[in-house]
Amino acid sequence: MNSASALNQYKSVSVQSSMEDATPHHLICKLLDGAMDRLAAAKGAIERKEVARKGELLGSAITIIDGLRASLDYEQGAEIAANLGALYDYMERRLVEANAASDVSIVEEVSGLLKEIRTGWDSLPAEIRNKHP
Repeated sequence: MNSASALNQYKSVSVQSSMEDATPHHLICKLLDGAMDRLAAAKGAIERKEVARKGELLGSAITIIDGLRASLDYEQGAEIAANLGALYDYMERRLVEANAASDVSIVEEVSGLLKEIRTGWDSLPAEIRNKHP
């Protein structure tokens, strides 16, 4: 086994074990961060007129946001979950528009919404953030 292959395997195991030990709060934060990272990169791709890369990055962000929406517990979360679900749906539709129009302002709008959600997650009390299911 060459060193690059060994390093990739180590990274894979390391990421998998850190996700298995993570709290739901930590996983949601990682997903929000991942979506925001992809949106920042998509903004750069739009500015550089890298059409294929823009589509990949926006598609990836949409997939992450869809995963966040799918993970909502509407029974336990009631109105908050319903509001988040509608917001996630709105963000996904806006990113489709951003992709079609190569519109940086829409990407920035959605990124700002994700930052607000992330701030809300960060403001949860520690006893809730560190709770395992």
